[in-house]
Amino acid sequence: MSFSIWVAGARPRTLPAAVVPVAVGTGVAISAGHFRLLEALLALGVALSLQVASNLSNDYSDGIRGTDETRSGPVRLVASGAKSPEVVKRAAFGFFLLAGILGLILAALTTYWLILVGAAAILAGWFYTGGPKPYGYYGYGELFVFIFFGLVAVVGTAFVQIGEVNLSEFLVAFPVGISSVCLLVVNNLRDIPSDSGAGKKTLAVRIGDCATRRLYITLIVVMFVFVALSWFYFRFGPLGLLAIPFSLSPVKAIRSGARGKELIPALSLTGRMQLALALFFSVGIAI
Repeated sequence: MSFSIWVAGARPRTLPAAVVPVAVGTGVAISAGHFRLLEALLALGVALSLQVASNLSNDYSDGIRGTDETRSGPVRLVASGAKSPEVVKRAAFGFFLLAGILGLILAALTTYWLILVGAAAILAGWFYTGGPKPYGYYGYGELFVFIFFGLVAVVGTAFVQIGEVNLSEFLVAFPVGISSVCLLVVNNLRDIPSDSGAGKKTLAVRIGDCATRRLYITLIVVMFVFVALSWFYFRFGPLGLLAIPFSLSPVKAIRSGARGKELIPALSLTGRMQLALALFFSVGIAI
């Protein structure tokens, strides 16, 4: 029972946001003839650890602020009383520490400049909802997700295997970052009533329900436009467009006006779309 609660607290529906950039970055490395299994696995470990740590720190910070008391999403450890705030906080720090250790090993294998990037990612994970002025409470969550689970993760994964940074890596990082933003947009759309009541001014709260739905659909379109543009560097990169059918169900749910718990499946479907993008896009880039 305790293990299942922790699994729920780790928010498995959001984990594709950690897997996709590593897969795409590794696809870039394969295309360049520099695939390195150890570095790729370490990058995946860092990404997953940071994602879980960020989710748990969000659970802790929102829990002690009372933000999650009336939310309609899946169970939260602190708000539900399943775990004490201190236990969840220690778990979050434990995963941040694991990310740091794996990152140090990766830096030792490549360049110690990565320590600065890793430190920035850890701070971004904590201050999303932690600290006196969490940026997630002021509508900047989507920007930081795009940067760290898009640009940084893809380019970083490619860099630790290839040893250099190229413009092509940033081009393919854009649709990956956008796909991660889509996850956050669905999550924040679902939580508009509870977040606005708790004073959490997410982007969704700031622009409202209708505009958030339009934003999600726009992001999906822009994401696939960038996938198509990858042709300029990777001939078979547009294979990522095969993920389009996986985007239809979540878009339909968003357009239908689903609210509250009705949006939970849309979150899972968005994650499934991300995984499909990871598969088709990374394979296309690699070949």
